[in-house]
Amino acid sequence: MNNEAPVYITGHQHPDTDSVASAIAYAFFKRARGIKAVPCRLGDLNNETEYLLRRFHFPVPALLKDARITLADLSLDEPVAITPDTTVREAISRMHENERNSFAVVNEDGTIAGYVSKSDLANIGLGDTAAEIELLKQTSVAEIAETIDGKIIYQDDEFHYNGKTSIVALNETKVDNYNASDRIVILGNDPAAQKQLIEKGAGMLIVVWAKEIREEVIEAAKLHHCPIIISGHGAMNTSRYLFFAPPVRLIMTDDPITFKNTEFAEDVGAKMLKTRFRSYPVVDENRVLCGYVSRFHILNHKNKKIILVDHNEFSQSVRNVEKAQILEVIDHHRINDFATSQPVSFRNEIIGSTATIVATMFRENQIPIPANLAGLLLGAILSDTLVFQSPTTTRKDIDTANILAALADLDIDIFAKEMFTASASSLNQSIYEMIVQDIKFYDIGGIRTMISQTIVPSVEKMRSREIEISRDMNRLYEKKELDLLVVCFTSVLEDGSIFYAVGEKADRILDVYPDRPGETHSVQHGVFSRKKQIVPSVNEALEFA
Repeated sequence: MNNEAPVYITGHQHPDTDSVASAIAYAFFKRARGIKAVPCRLGDLNNETEYLLRRFHFPVPALLKDARITLADLSLDEPVAITPDTTVREAISRMHENERNSFAVVNEDGTIAGYVSKSDLANIGLGDTAAEIELLKQTSVAEIAETIDGKIIYQDDEFHYNGKTSIVALNETKVDNYNASDRIVILGNDPAAQKQLIEKGAGMLIVVWAKEIREEVIEAAKLHHCPIIISGHGAMNTSRYLFFAPPVRLIMTDDPITFKNTEFAEDVGAKMLKTRFRSYPVVDENRVLCGYVSRFHILNHKNKKIILVDHNEFSQSVRNVEKAQILEVIDHHRINDFATSQPVSFRNEIIGSTATIVATMFRENQIPIPANLAGLLLGAILSDTLVFQSPTTTRKDIDTANILAALADLDIDIFAKEMFTASASSLNQSIYEMIVQDIKFYDIGGIRTMISQTIVPSVEKMRSREIEISRDMNRLYEKKELDLLVVCFTSVLEDGSIFYAVGEKADRILDVYPDRPGETHSVQHGVFSRKKQIVPSVNEALEFA
């Protein structure tokens, strides 16, 4: 269960209590059946939902921003790396150990400093001699000693080697014909030759097949600032490894191609087509290495597995939901633009709340509902049915609510009053904050329409804020480039709703909800349901507009 890709369970945009509670409960249901399920939300929570989550001790679900997979969602290659001071030889060894063709080079804090590939390292042995000499010139005594598994006998901060190398093979002229000036000189255990080469200006002495260096040789080295190393190898391997002593900072790519872990896999794939590399470092927002992504990862990726609850219209769902692997839908709304490339489980009932369906599925599969989850589901049913006053309420909603109340040890009337009282703090919010909490988009005959419904303790108090309502509605209308915006404030305690509308067809909407003589924005008693009352009325008004 832990190794498989998670299934994301989400309600609609501008989440209400039914949407969030159903996602949490169905994720619990799926986990009880061995499926790695994660509840999500698509926006900020309203006051009512926040109250219920606090009361029943549920964390706020994660915010799902897109149905596509990001690099952070992939099983990337491990973030093994090397440092700028790693020698070329050590880098080659670690590539073999980790079966990698490249490495990110990272600083002490884990941030990317550069990138080194096998081809970069191969150029050390196959490249131009002049370039290799320049690299050795910039390589420290310690790095050379480490590479040849040597022991530093004498170190001198005023070393003067120029990167050129000589291997001394003694003959009848001894070392007379050798130009040792500023060179790295490799030779055997011949103290006289060692001293003579130092006096001839050798920049460094690397001695093979020796266990110690005579004192007079060391004294000469001090006088002429010539470091001495006893190699751990013979002459051939010493000379061979010597050219792999430079640190990778001298050959790395300083500004490598990297991808952020927040980038979408499909976008990264498109960028990869324009480059030639096999693997790329992935970094976080601070440029700290997270791992490596290869073409294999991109070619084999699949977008998120998603289950939709309390909606089925793509326009109300997570961004790019059409690219997701949609597994199921559990809903109680109309079916509009839903389509998938593969068969899915689709459960849609004519009922007052999606939470009722989810609670029923627990009972159908004999999975116990914990008391706190029962309380959360009960709150969702009471919210969506407006304590059974909405015309969408069914007998099944009422019976399920009674069962959940018994499991949670709650009195429905007292609990409902507490819940709606807790949401009264919404009166302290701006109108804009209130109307975007529960708003849905509809394309009605080509007319771009959004309908907002906000539950408030008193519609009378809302009428005292009509200047603010008009200002913030116009702001949202222009921001969303709408043809029509309808806002409904609903009070359970006052048994109805009041309506406001902005747009060319606004008059038609207000004609549907007429004012009584001497009033403006009169309370429309018994109007509670957006789905069963408001949307059909708006549809009819626009059809004959």
